[in-house]
Amino acid sequence: MNEGGGRGYSGDLSAREAWNLLAEVPNATLIDVRTLAEWSFVGVVDLSPLGKEPVLLEWQSFPSKQPNPDFVPTLLAELSRRQIGDDAPLLFLCRSGGRSAAAAHTVTAAGRGHCYNVAGGFEGDLDADRHRGRLGGWKAETLPWIQS
Repeated sequence: MNEGGGRGYSGDLSAREAWNLLAEVPNATLIDVRTLAEWSFVGVVDLSPLGKEPVLLEWQSFPSKQPNPDFVPTLLAELSRRQIGDDAPLLFLCRSGGRSAAAAHTVTAAGRGHCYNVAGGFEGDLDADRHRGRLGGWKAETLPWIQS
């Protein structure tokens, strides 16, 4: 794990570290901040082996990329609905780690502690052939995921 330091959140986790934390800490929660289009066409993490479900909440709208003005209150309401307390680790995931870092920073600034960015995200970085899903991230780590 890479500690947050000056980033304004608790730190970066690899996809494997995120999976392990989700498995080990009962109230640890994954928040996927990608768009509906990404969830529908690229896939989503499958936490069913852990008896969990990710929170799916867009950080930005597709295709405009406009920030979701209701992100924090919607997330806090969903965490409350799921009875996820303030001490729970929150793990933010996007395609490659940028939007999720911003979300982790924003939620930390809103008063929640234990916010982590899943570095590499769902698809990881571009490889030499300019493809994602092979170099870092959830898929490259061969962690459970599903596609609709």
